[in-house]
Order: sequence, then structure tokens, then C-alpha cells
Amino acid sequence: MIAGILVPLASFAMIFGIVYIIVTARNRERLSLIEKGADPKLFESVKKTSSGGLLKWALLMIGIGLGIFLAAALVNVGFDEDAAYPAMILLCGGVGLLLAHRMEQKANALKDKE
Repeated sequence: MIAGILVPLASFAMIFGIVYIIVTARNRERLSLIEKGADPKLFESVKKTSSGGLLKWALLMIGIGLGIFLAAALVNVGFDEDAAYPAMILLCGGVGLLLAHRMEQKANALKDKE
């Protein structure tokens, strides 16, 4: 009974502690760099104008959906269900990620030519 309450509390405390340590360490590192004369603009993050992340997720989800569809078709033909679903989902998801990578490379090449 106590474990049912203690485990979620300990998990939350652990996650909070890890995030706190990361944030304070990053803050200390930045302050020490500024004290040594580093430019504060160094810490500003560069915003990506590319929608590569969205394209990657979209093609991954399309690949997973296509993998489920193809696995169902293979199971109806007579393939083993336990092997067909994971294999087709991973294969089609990987093809979707590869396609997203190739499309992003071509888009970057076109930007570089301009």
C-alpha cells in the first residue's frame, strides 16, 4: 500500500531533481563564461526555418500506417502474424525516415545553390 504512494512520489522527485540539476549546471556554466568575457549572444538559440521535423514525423507516421496495412495483407496471405506486424512497421517506418532525409538533403542543396 505504501509502495503505491511512494513510487510515484519518488519518480516525480527524481525527474524534478534531474531537471533542476541540468538547469542549474547550465546557468552556472553560462555565468562563468560571461565572467571570462564570452559574448552573451552566444547563448541565443538559432531558430530553424525548415520544417524538416514536421516532414520527418509525417513520413514516419505514413510509413507506420502503411506498415500496418501491409502486415495485415501479409497475414491474410498466410504469413505469421507475430513476425509480419513488427517487421513491416519497422521497415516502412524506416523507409519513411529515409525518404524524409533524402527530401531534406535535396531541399538544402537547392537552398545552397541560391
